[in-house]
Amino acid sequence: MTSVLVWHRSDLRPADNAALAAAVRDGDPAPVFCFDPQFYGADGLACDARLRFLHESLADLRERYRALGSDLALLCGDPRERLRDLLADHDALYVNRDVTARYGRDRDDDILAWDGVTAFGDDGIDRSGGGRDGWREQATEWMETEPRPAPDALPANPVASETSVDGIESEYGVSPEKRRVPKGGRGPALKRLDRFVDDLPGYPGNVSPPAAAEDHCSRLSAYLKFGCLSVREVYSRVADAPESRGREMYESRLFWNRHYRQKLADWSGWTDEAVNPVFRGLYRAEHDPDLLAAWKEGRTGFPMVDASMRALVETGFINFRMRAMCASFLTYVLREPWQYGADFFYYHLVDADPGINHTQWQSQAGTVGVHPVRVYDPAKQAREYDPDGTFVREYVPELAALPDDHLPRPEKAPLVVLDEAGLELGADYPRPVVDYERRAGEARERFAALSERAREAIGVPEIRRRASLSRRRREEREAPSDDGQASLDSFG
Repeated sequence: MTSVLVWHRSDLRPADNAALAAAVRDGDPAPVFCFDPQFYGADGLACDARLRFLHESLADLRERYRALGSDLALLCGDPRERLRDLLADHDALYVNRDVTARYGRDRDDDILAWDGVTAFGDDGIDRSGGGRDGWREQATEWMETEPRPAPDALPANPVASETSVDGIESEYGVSPEKRRVPKGGRGPALKRLDRFVDDLPGYPGNVSPPAAAEDHCSRLSAYLKFGCLSVREVYSRVADAPESRGREMYESRLFWNRHYRQKLADWSGWTDEAVNPVFRGLYRAEHDPDLLAAWKEGRTGFPMVDASMRALVETGFINFRMRAMCASFLTYVLREPWQYGADFFYYHLVDADPGINHTQWQSQAGTVGVHPVRVYDPAKQAREYDPDGTFVREYVPELAALPDDHLPRPEKAPLVVLDEAGLELGADYPRPVVDYERRAGEARERFAALSERAREAIGVPEIRRRASLSRRRREEREAPSDDGQASLDSFG
């Protein structure tokens, strides 16, 4: 009987898994996962909370394989070395394609070029390189195809584990400090999906306020990132729910997930350089390490920005609107290169996905050259989405005693109000690190001066393909919808 290695990565589920289904069809599957040292240690690519989420997801997957009569073999080392060794003793290696960049893309290119390796691209991503017109139609066809069921039973796995989750955590000192992080694994994912579907009618009102979003938006993104659920499974479940504005909005979000991963599949440079050459090197000469540090540490003097950045570091999550606001503030207002922020977010987010994180950072930083310049006003965001100060007070407790009306801009509060709140600006909480109004205006002027050159550059076919602009999207220019969300232009 043919022995087929099944290499798991971001597909930590037995259901709707093309590589596993093909291995069952063609022989005896031998599921494996390889812990990659590149993601661990002081210079690792992921925070400990994301590693723990991965480990919990692997433990869940092992239990599911064992219930089917098999097991998930756990290896450790460079996957190119470990899988090469294993493949010498097996007939084939099957793997689901992923959308990766930098190290991950190089690794995958190496492995997928080997004899005996078959990659399956049943994920709604078009890898034909034929352009983006018609993408929505093919993505819809994939999304509406019935998800594959899990196998009923499997043979024993001939590959023995050489390590364990506990062993890896001990070896690399994985000790998460973030709080309120959801538990990884398909079991918790399915429970979360059931709860969210029941709450779908309330989704429109909960997605933008950051305090409400922590508990009442889907919180499925980390499960999708690691493949505890497939996007198609979630779409199928949501589509069966009663009609509502919430269902319609969330179905669109699932298409956004595929759309932005498609962008990275089309061009891997999204993670490193501005897609529009007019904006390459923008703000490089203006980089200020002190301003960047203030942004990262949540001490800019703008409470909504500071609360969001502290929430990111403390919990590994902030909702899409706060991600957009923080990206806009770092680039347009603090004049820092977008790469610093994108990489910082990627490290801390439990749901970090380069196809969504880095492409969204470029969209919010204006480096594509076709999006409207959206300089989010942190004070306006606080008044509209945290009017009672619930979010700000939780993450910026030094402002807890300040009245609601003065939370968005403490520096404008009368001295008597500050005294009554026991707050000394510059000591207990920083004054604004920059003049927001002046810098926002200057950003708009700067981008207006570059707009003609940017439009010319995006007209070059090669650049237009990199930006993944279909004919329809070029016409629509991603105009905001009536609910204030930008079509295909909000963090997922």
